[in-house]
Amino acid sequence: RCFEVFCIYCQSSHIEEPYVSITKKRQMPKNGFSEEIEKEVGQAEGKLFTHRSAFSRASVIQAFLGSAPQLTLQLYISTLQQHITIGRCFFMVLSLLSIVYGALRCNILAIKIKYDEYDVKVKPLAYVCIFLWRSFEIATRVIVLVLFTSVLKAWVVIVVLVNFFSFFLYPWILFWCSGSPFPENIEKALSRVGTTIVLCFLTLLYAGINMFCWSAVQLKINNPDLISKSQNWYRLLVYYMLRFIENAFLLLMWYLYKTDIYMYVCAPLLILQLLVGYCTAILFMLIFYQFFHPCKKLFSSSVSESFQEWVKCVCCDCRQKKPPESVGKTDLRPTEDRDETPSSSKISSVPSQILNADELSSA
Repeated sequence: RCFEVFCIYCQSSHIEEPYVSITKKRQMPKNGFSEEIEKEVGQAEGKLFTHRSAFSRASVIQAFLGSAPQLTLQLYISTLQQHITIGRCFFMVLSLLSIVYGALRCNILAIKIKYDEYDVKVKPLAYVCIFLWRSFEIATRVIVLVLFTSVLKAWVVIVVLVNFFSFFLYPWILFWCSGSPFPENIEKALSRVGTTIVLCFLTLLYAGINMFCWSAVQLKINNPDLISKSQNWYRLLVYYMLRFIENAFLLLMWYLYKTDIYMYVCAPLLILQLLVGYCTAILFMLIFYQFFHPCKKLFSSSVSESFQEWVKCVCCDCRQKKPPESVGKTDLRPTEDRDETPSSSKISSVPSQILNADELSSA
């Protein structure tokens, strides 16, 4: 692919395009209106775009199926040896940057797939916010796994298998529950067995990403694009709540079973730093969706509005859970009505007396 990209790029200015294709993209809404823009795409530019998309997907695969296990293993070895060399530190930093870059590319790919009909332009501040969000999230997750593995080596297998198979089987369970036919339009040259293998590899990558961070894409096997284009805030909230609880539980187990190698480590302070670091990642994620998401104008509600609605729902539930006060108020209202009815009758008695006097005068 790299060699073909260089050849196409070098020949692009010397060979005329035999034909071009026209693509239509819509701009982000401005003042409630969005214009549709037509753009001519040549054959060479189309091939370069295809290769660039393949490189982006390859970086995601390399990050979570290569760099993530490598970083975890190197950090685990350094923890047991209580010594870290300059070379190992350098390669761990490269592995972390590779994972963060893969997660960043996954975010951008998810945005472009969900909003394919729009001309998406990601600003530099959005890249910075995603980078900080993913850095805190992945670094804290890897450190938590390494700490837990260093004291409970056998139990970490159960933790990994539960996480892996939960995310691996979840798209298939949704597919079986939907009752949709088996997808056969992924690739015309693939047989039914080949399509199944491709989908299994895709769910394998999906599970590998969610082991370390939020994948930003939701697999939907019965969809021709294999990606759900709806923004599911509920699933995002559930993921980060469960992940925070899991990290806190793993840190608690590490604190209870820590060995002598952590003699000079302030365990409560380290636990606090890791939990605060994960909360910092969530904070940067909320900032990104609130201020820097390139398609935030297409959201039905922003993060702040959703949070306000959630607070209102919680407050309403708390008010409904107070039956003694409501009963007391209902008991007082009839007494007030009883006090008001005589006064109203007194007021209404005056006109009746006046009418009686008129009748007498007329008589």
